[in-house]
Amino acid sequence: MQRVQTGVRSEAVEGAHWFKSRRSGGNGNCVEVARLADGCVAMRNSRYPEGPVLVYTREEIMAFLGGVKDGEFDFTLSRD
Repeated sequence: MQRVQTGVRSEAVEGAHWFKSRRSGGNGNCVEVARLADGCVAMRNSRYPEGPVLVYTREEIMAFLGGVKDGEFDFTLSRD
């Protein structure tokens, strides 16, 4: 299994082109993602662009997005 370092500084992904969801409002509560040259995906908090960046493999992102689309993480939004 490929070892991916997470929590890297933003400088480690210098030159990455960051994207926000069209659903993001102007309140600064956004997650930004960038596709890296090696196929990995970087994520960061838009409020702290110089802060840490999490890096995931393509397979990890595919599994996560599949779970989101299937509603597996809807419980995180519940106020119960």
